[in-house]
Amino acid sequence: MTSEESHSAQLSLEIAEARFPEQTVRVRQLFQRSETFRSMCEDLAAAVETLANVDSLSDNVREARRQEYASLVDALVAEIGEALSQSKVVVLRRWDENKPKRH
Repeated sequence: MTSEESHSAQLSLEIAEARFPEQTVRVRQLFQRSETFRSMCEDLAAAVETLANVDSLSDNVREARRQEYASLVDALVAEIGEALSQSKVVVLRRWDENKPKRH
């Protein structure tokens, strides 16, 4: 990984952690383990950066792009939140399901 890629990954992680401050440990774990999760965080960082720079766009497209990227940020935050929720799910089996059945 180049230093630019490393910086980009760190920024993506920081932005995701800022959106989910109560789950920073879980965000870091998934970011390290899951390429899909990491990609969602990178997409979020790109959308947040673009939204922050929307004022530099021309007047005729500025508001449309602001709404577009604000919606994208919201959708990505929801998707990351869902991934965090699903990562906490533990499938439990009942003790008696593991025993051989007697007839």
